[in-house]
Amino acid sequence: MIHAFLTYIESERRYSPLTVRNYRHDLELFDAWRKGVVADRIAEAEAEGKRCDDKPEIQYTKSDDIREWILYRTNADKISPASMNRELSTLRSFFKYLRQTGAVKSDIFSRIGSLKSAKRLPSIVPESRIPQMLDATAEGSSANDFEQVRDALMVLMFYKCGIRLAELIGINTEDLSADLGQLKVRGKGDKERIVPLTDSVRTVLRNYFDAIKGQKICNSQEKALFLTIEGKRVSRTRVYRTIRSALAEIGMQGKKSPHVLRHTFATQLLNAGADMRDIQELMGHSSLSSTQVYTHNSIGTLQRVYAKAHPRD
Repeated sequence: MIHAFLTYIESERRYSPLTVRNYRHDLELFDAWRKGVVADRIAEAEAEGKRCDDKPEIQYTKSDDIREWILYRTNADKISPASMNRELSTLRSFFKYLRQTGAVKSDIFSRIGSLKSAKRLPSIVPESRIPQMLDATAEGSSANDFEQVRDALMVLMFYKCGIRLAELIGINTEDLSADLGQLKVRGKGDKERIVPLTDSVRTVLRNYFDAIKGQKICNSQEKALFLTIEGKRVSRTRVYRTIRSALAEIGMQGKKSPHVLRHTFATQLLNAGADMRDIQELMGHSSLSSTQVYTHNSIGTLQRVYAKAHPRD
């Protein structure tokens, strides 16, 4: 049943490979744990000469099993409430699918809520570091080395377009408009959106294409925009390491990931007065609540400005 569910979310719901992989991990982990628990219950009942009606198959999971799983993961495995809630979300989706297919009848999650967790504000690049980051990007984009130009373009597109890591990797050259003024982005659930490209991004794009031709990087029919030196589509790991290195070089503290640049993009738009709905569209958020988290960063900025203006308060 797990295999059928994973096939469903991959082929029909169009979930990303990373999401499918995470779902598989969560479900297989829970399934293995539950089978062990049920086996122990049966053995204990038999030792006492009693009968145990529990069955090991995952579709026979009960609400009490979920509660016991939560206790096990949070106490024995010491995972955070946020991580536990993510795993519970996977299980909810799976058992909703089982109800829809008729494999189970009752909703075992009807009385199980999410764990409370402290809300963390998205990490962003401090304004004081942005000029340094852009200077480094400009220097890399004008270099003669293909990889330097490519890495500079990656940084700039995360920062100027607010796209996700998976979205950047999935960009094909055909997703760019003829004048390089727009980019078609395929987001979660294979939903498409159009993101405008600034003059600075267009300039680096042209430099990048010149570098590809000059160093004869791509002699195949590869459609990917971001390539390795061998002319193949870049990997998730390669992109992540590039961004982490770029943020480390400008002295960025704390988290260093492509999502930090995506958060910075949204926060700066909001601080500049952009409409929340427009930001939602550019970010590819399915609901406005996902976008509203950036209002907290904006309030934080206002509080710092207020503190400087009224130092005695």
